[in-house]
This record gives sequence, structure tokens and C-alpha cells, in this order.
Amino acid sequence: MTSPSSPHDRTVDPAEVARYRALADMWWEPGGRLWPLHVLNGLRTGYIRDQLCAALGRDPAQPAPLAGLRMLDIGCGGGLLSEAMARLGADVLGVDVVESNIAVARQHAQDTGLGVRYELATAEALAARDERFDVVLNMEVVEHVADLSGFLQAVHRMVRPGGYGFVATINRNPVSYLVAILGAEYIFRILPRGTHQWRRFVTPAQMQTFFERDGLQPVASTGIKVNPLTRRMWLSRSQSVNYMLMAHRPA
Repeated sequence: MTSPSSPHDRTVDPAEVARYRALADMWWEPGGRLWPLHVLNGLRTGYIRDQLCAALGRDPAQPAPLAGLRMLDIGCGGGLLSEAMARLGADVLGVDVVESNIAVARQHAQDTGLGVRYELATAEALAARDERFDVVLNMEVVEHVADLSGFLQAVHRMVRPGGYGFVATINRNPVSYLVAILGAEYIFRILPRGTHQWRRFVTPAQMQTFFERDGLQPVASTGIKVNPLTRRMWLSRSQSVNYMLMAHRPA
């Protein structure tokens, strides 16, 4: 097990670690403060499943459409997405830099009987071990790291030839400031104040540049819309605020 205090921690922001440590016990409360993550998890799970099945020629309606895929969930938190991918048949490793998150994730997986593996580790530490995966999930993490370029380089290095990488994050523009910070954190209070820093938001064009720099080809993208009053989310052509991208490393 690699501790976040290892030499490979230059992308880790201690303030972000402390913030999520305080939220660790709330991960598996669908109606609690982290309800947006539960709603978002259902949406992103379906998107990832459908995109991978389309790319690999599989039927998403099958009981385990992602069987045989070795998958990494970076910044797994309490394990929401890791467990969802495991239920679809994937062999999942979830990693996080917050020890209490890993403890929550391990306990929940044990309680539900899912064989998800979890590790306290940074992306750099895994990359330094020459870990390779069929699918690397990098969801709602990039807006919280201290060194975006170095973090993404480590993440993308772990996508094997022929594999796929996914990223989900928030666009950086005036609209995202109004919606994701003022609206979500101060007006509707659907997220704790201080969850996001606008300067760390990443535009889709920037993300595509990072993918291409690291030898991956962007192949799909979508925006996400949120209605805080009805607690609904849906896929959208507009990427003005939340968005997801998928990229492929040629074999």
C-alpha cells in the first residue's frame, strides 16, 4: 500500500484531502449532502457502459457487459462508481488519497459482497509500478489536483495500448462559475461551500490537448445538465458546465 505522503504526491493538495476526509461518512447516504454524486453516478455509469460496449461490440443489456475488463477508478471516494462497474462485470481497482474514504469503500464492498479491490495510493505511485488497465476512470478529480499536467500524464500512462480513458469534470467559463459555484454551493447549497475552485476547472479543449499529448485519441464526449430543484441530471450536447470525455489509445 502506498501512502499519500510518498514521494509521488506532488499532485495532491492537502486542503482537498482534508475536505474529503470530513465527508467520508456521508458517501453511502443517497439523500444526504452528497446526493448529487449518487444521481451523477447513475448517469455516468450508463454512459461508460454504453460507450465501452459500442467500442468493443458488446451488448449493454447483458448481465455483465464489461466482464474481462481490468479497470482503474482514480479518486474512488467511498466506492460508488467502483461498485457500479463491478456489478457490470469489470475487475475494478479503486484508489484514493483519503484513508477514510478507502476504509468506507472497503467496508461497503464487504457488506455487499462485491469483489472490488481498494488501495490508498496516488496516480503517480501506480504509474511508477507500471500498472496498466483496459479502462481508466478519472471522474470528478482533475478539478481538485495541484499539478494537472503531471497528474494527467501519470493517469494516461496507465491506459494500455487498445485501452480507453474517461474523464469527467467542469468547464471553465463564466457560466460554470455561476452554476457550479454560486448556484450549487451558495444559492441551492447542493454542494458544501468550497468544494470547487473555479481556477482549477478545465475546458474540454484543454482536456483533449492533454489526451493527445499523452498518445490518446478523443473519441466521444457529452455534456451533463442538472436541475437542482427536481434533483435530476441528464446528458446534453452542451458542455458549458459539466462534461465527460472518452479517449482511446491505439493498439
